Amino acid sequence: MKRILVILGAMAAVIIILSRCMNAGNDLPKDIRGEAYTGAATCIKCHKEIGQSFTHNAHGLTSKPIANQQLQVFKSDSNVFSYDAHQKVAIEKRAEGIFQVAYVDGKAVRAQKFDMVFGSGEKAYTYAYWKGKKLYELPLSYFSAIRNWAISPGFPKQAFYYDRPIGSRCLECHASYVEKKVTQTSGVSTDEELERGALLYGIDCERCHGPGRQHAVFHLENPGEKTAKFITIYKTLSRKQKMDACGVCHSGNALVAQKSVFGFQPGDNLDDYYAQDFAGFGGADPDVHGNQTEMLKGSNCYRKSETMTCQSCHNTHENIKGNLKIYSQRCISCHQHSQHSEATLAKGALSTNCIDCHMPKIASKLITFQQAGKADLSAYLLRSHHIGIYPVNSK
Repeated sequence: MKRILVILGAMAAVIIILSRCMNAGNDLPKDIRGEAYTGAATCIKCHKEIGQSFTHNAHGLTSKPIANQQLQVFKSDSNVFSYDAHQKVAIEKRAEGIFQVAYVDGKAVRAQKFDMVFGSGEKAYTYAYWKGKKLYELPLSYFSAIRNWAISPGFPKQAFYYDRPIGSRCLECHASYVEKKVTQTSGVSTDEELERGALLYGIDCERCHGPGRQHAVFHLENPGEKTAKFITIYKTLSRKQKMDACGVCHSGNALVAQKSVFGFQPGDNLDDYYAQDFAGFGGADPDVHGNQTEMLKGSNCYRKSETMTCQSCHNTHENIKGNLKIYSQRCISCHQHSQHSEATLAKGALSTNCIDCHMPKIASKLITFQQAGKADLSAYLLRSHHIGIYPVNSK
């Protein structure tokens, strides 16, 4: 009899705990990715400082719906881009919002509203508009280097163009999720529709740490437990798994997606999602755009280390983009006894700026942009992640 009572008591305790967990789970917001997810708003309940920092860094800002704060770049004296004497695109504020308006000989012939912005603004802002269930790139982007408008990368310089589609593949590295519908239109062609209301902007917590509902339920019910449960912690991953997690979006343009990387979770094998495109860009000379992991892997710093990963220098929870002094201190943590020339030592920059010498900004071979009134394309400079000794004139 006593054993039965003990068993019944244990069962009652389990039922109470499960009931509390289920109630806690019911109180959490639902997420369009599925029942295992809970959304960034839940994460912020316990991780306020990380949340505040992350929402202002490049990952958090890689895509957003247009809001007034994104429109501060507009200036009354620099809101027109002229293709030639007859064609121009103007940035105009109208009752319905802000528009890119195309003119031919002074007559407005096309106008599309700013609906979405890509990029944190450190290098550029690129914009898009919705037309039904299709997303299209706008002809002008705002480039921070020139503090002005120029033709969006890859667009024709002879005339304005409004019909370049943005598909789910682009959003896989510029958003956390989008619901899509793919229809076979012929034997070799498909048509894709995107659900605007089922788009999660930016790169959120669960994109990098995996589904978090079970984690949130457990810790809300057990606030005294400080060891993270039911969530991926990067220090527990192998070196390859850490590099793969970043490589989802930072492994370059010489890859062909085998399946949507929205399904990738930390710890997965990235080789199951991408295949090498040997006929495409990359290979032995990867472009500086998007190839951070491959360029790092080619560096002696990485090859001579057994533990170095992207996280050795980058903490994606931080908002320190452009702070070369902090990054340089991380270089010095491994290179305290490195030898430098007298000329370098005379500059007195060893503790404040290793980066510009050993990871200079290099012109992308894939991305350029066209400024108004200039015949030649302008270089799009990006930080090289191939750490090395560069010629003095490489910057």
